[in-house]
Amino acid sequence: MDLSPGAASHDEEWFSALFDAHSRALYAYFVRRLPDGGRASDAEDLAAEVLATAWRRRDDVPDGAELPWLYRTAGYVLANHRRKMRALPVAVVPDEPDDVDPALLATTDDAVRSVLARLSARDRRILLLVAWDGLSGDDLAEVLGVSRGGADAALSRARARLRDAWDAHEQAVDA
Repeated sequence: MDLSPGAASHDEEWFSALFDAHSRALYAYFVRRLPDGGRASDAEDLAAEVLATAWRRRDDVPDGAELPWLYRTAGYVLANHRRKMRALPVAVVPDEPDDVDPALLATTDDAVRSVLARLSARDRRILLLVAWDGLSGDDLAEVLGVSRGGADAALSRARARLRDAWDAHEQAVDA
């Protein structure tokens, strides 16, 4: 099924194509953002919630910009999930990982987590959408609800603050 502009209608065939094209990306989005990668079932449930929302609001999903719409919805779903969560202890990371996605390793790296924690929620979100989820500038703009120029500026500022936070972290470690 064609998910590009001009697709006929948002029917079951459209939804099946949407699911096939983006369900794995949504699952990865949640795995990367849940504490300690979360449980697989939590990530699956949250991805399913986003897809259910896409089905219910299928007339609102813009043709050609499905993934940004899904990521924007995922941000809301994740925020609601976090509000419901209780604090969870940090899991023990094994000494030698087994064929783990490097993006998942970054979420368990204490230095990376510490530096990301120093950033604002908006900066973290922008950086993770680009670095982990591979959004382009146009898609980032769509997710943030700003112009392409605004998205580029926000990404540039977030990257600069990340550099500053990383430098401060390294200086604290060296001290």
